[in-house]
Formats: sequence, structure tokens, C-alpha cells
Amino acid sequence: MILKFLLPPPPRPQKGDERETNVTYKSLRLQVFIGIFIGYAAYYLVRKNFSLAMPYLIEAGYTKADLGMAFAFNGIAYGLSKFLMGSVSDRSNAKYFLPLGLTLASVTAIIAGTQFGMYNIVVMSVFQFLMGWFGGMGWPPCGRVMTHWFSVKERGTKMAVWNLAHNVGGGMLGQVIKWGVLLGASFMAPTLAWRFGIFFFPACIAMLLALIALLLIRDNPQSKGLPSIEEYKNDYPANYSAISEKVLTTKEIFFKYVLNNKTLWLVAIANAFVYFIRYGVQDWAPTYFTEVKGYSQETISNAYSFYEWAAIPGTLLCGWLSDKAFHGRRAMTTILFMLPVLAAILVYWLNPYGKVIDITAFVAIGFFIYGPVMLIGVHALDLAPKNAAGTSAGLTGFFGYFVGTSLLANFVMGATVEKYGWETGFVLLLSGCIITIILMAFSYLREKR
Repeated sequence: MILKFLLPPPPRPQKGDERETNVTYKSLRLQVFIGIFIGYAAYYLVRKNFSLAMPYLIEAGYTKADLGMAFAFNGIAYGLSKFLMGSVSDRSNAKYFLPLGLTLASVTAIIAGTQFGMYNIVVMSVFQFLMGWFGGMGWPPCGRVMTHWFSVKERGTKMAVWNLAHNVGGGMLGQVIKWGVLLGASFMAPTLAWRFGIFFFPACIAMLLALIALLLIRDNPQSKGLPSIEEYKNDYPANYSAISEKVLTTKEIFFKYVLNNKTLWLVAIANAFVYFIRYGVQDWAPTYFTEVKGYSQETISNAYSFYEWAAIPGTLLCGWLSDKAFHGRRAMTTILFMLPVLAAILVYWLNPYGKVIDITAFVAIGFFIYGPVMLIGVHALDLAPKNAAGTSAGLTGFFGYFVGTSLLANFVMGATVEKYGWETGFVLLLSGCIITIILMAFSYLREKR
């Protein structure tokens, strides 16, 4: 059951000549692209705040295993939401769906940063679950918009650019928190300043950006009196038919186009290990840099931002290689990017030469890991009709966040480091790289066939 205001807008009769259609299409495509870029970047201001709060919570007496367990609920909920709310998104108006999830995530983040929200591990886990659930409402409507406004032959490049919203938002988080903590310290006690900076300040900015996204996003071209993107670009995929424009039932989405898709399952499993590496490095970096390296909060915040921003050229390069060098074959590009990730993790772990090499290796991981993250999302969109795209991508997201992030990166990584030390944690990360490469090699063979 979908609330009435969330239902997709009905198509309008096409109007205007070819020139007017072309001008309107170009204008709205740019507008909606900016809308989903800003909106999705804002989701990252209220997604991973807890990882930057963990050093303070460890000082307060919590163990890494406890905090890893609480944080795991964020990824569990995000993965479930991305899959289940993805099916709701496929039958909803993206204009309202995206800002709604962002607003709910922001309100939850504010409460999570209060004394009540950090009462104990159980309460923290509940709020991390809620932040993950509402956070999972961001990707599916963006995928829906991309499939309705951008055709197959241009989608890889456009998705590579849009995917940078991850990094812009994630990079902004480190800086916003730094500014928020400084602002909070100017008028409140230190024990409150870090809560204000890490949770309240980013959430307020995210709610403002939700309003901007609401003003910019349009769900689909037909609702604005325009032809479908396939007709406009004369770019019809091989499996295109009238059903591609039909709003599908939940049963059709799940059982006809998603759950019986063998290639999609292979990609989804590989995605679990890509996300394990992504968040196994990123989420524990503040704690690793604090405990092992003794770096300051400012150094950690800057490194956190550089990690995200380095992914911008890396993702663009990955998308270009996938489209131009490998002609849409995603698997080989992923393998080529995972090999330097493996090397950078080794340097990040074993480097004896100080801060510059540490930060460089950490940033190199960010440069290379986001390409595979983006490519798997593009592949998932291509494997189903566009009105099932959110659910298709949601399945890969479920594996990425439930298995890769929550179980492996948060819970297993936290418990392993707590019991066996950082060395064993790094062995797990390196193993994840190797498994990803093997799985994508099998995927490459299926692509060739």
C-alpha cells in the first residue's frame, strides 16, 4: 500500500514540436540530474556519523566489539531497506520519495546524537537501524530517475558522474563535522560539542538539501508531456518492449525479473566483498588512526574527506574504461581496479614511514574502490526493466550492506580486531580483495558468453 502522494505521476499528452521537445528535455534532464546528485550527496551527511563518534565512545568505556555490533545494525537496515524499499520506490514518485527518506534519516540522526540516543548499546543499535533504514531510501529513487531520463548507451558515463555524489557527500561529512565540533565548542561543553558536530549540525544541512532536491526532481519524462527516453534518444535496448513503461506489480518485480536472475545473484555476491573492503577500511579508519597511529581529530577528519574525494577521478576513470575500453563489460574493469586496492591495503597496513605514506595509501584505496561500487550498480540497472531497476539494484545493495557492511565490515571486523588485533583484520580485508577478483572473473566469463 503506497500513500497517494507517493504514487507515480500519470503521463500527459505530448505537446510542442521537435525543437521545443528537445529544449525542454535537455533542460529537465540537467535539472533532475542535479536534484538527485544533491539529494543523494546529502544522504551521506546522515549515514556514517557513528563511525566518527566511535573514538569518543571508546574513551567513554565502550569496546570496539560492542560498537561494531551497534554499527552493524545500520548496514543491516540499509541493505534490507535498499532491497525492500527499492520495490516501493519502483512504484513511487521519486520527487517525493527521495526527500522523504532524507528528512526521516536527518530527524533520526538528531535524536541519535542526544543523551537519550546514546543511553546504552541497545538504544544505539535501534537508532543505527533507523538511520540505516531511512538511508536506504536514497539510492532506489535515483536509480529510477536515471533509467527514465538517461538511455542505456549513455547510462554508464552518466552513472559514473552521478555516483560521485557518494564521495561529495562523504567528503563533506568530515569537513561539516569538523566545523560543527568547532562551532559547538564555542558555546557548549566539550562532551556536548562533539555530539552537536557529529550528529545535529550535519542533519540540519541535510534537511535543507532535501528541500532543494524536492524542488528539482521530476519522476519521468512522460509526466511532463515528453516522449520516453528510448524514443527521444532512439536508443532501444534489446529487451525493450511496452512492458518497460508499465508500472509492475510487486510479484512481477520480485519473481519475474529479480529473484530468478542468475547473473544478478553472482554480481550481488561479489558486491558483498566490495562493500566489506570499502567500509572495512573506511569505518574503522578513525579508530585505527587514533589507536595505532595516534593522529589528531583534525588529521582524521581530513583523511576521511580525502578518501572520499579521491574517488571522484577514480570513479570517472572506471566508468570511462568500462564504456570505451571494454564496451560495457563491467567485470574486467572491476578486476583491474581491485588489484591496486589490494596493493594499497598492504601499504596502509605495513607502512613504517609515517603519516604521509599512511594517508596516501588510505586515499589510494578510496580512489580505486568506488569504481567497482559504481559499476555493480550500473550492471544491476541493466539487468532488469526500468520499472524494476530499484529492486534489481536493491538486491545487490542488500548483499553489499547486509553481508558486506554489517556482518563483515562492522561486526566481524570489530570482533576480530578486538580479539586478535589489527593484523588479523587486515588479513580479512586482503582476503576480501582476492575473493572479489575471483567472483568477477566468473562474471567476466558469463559476460563473454
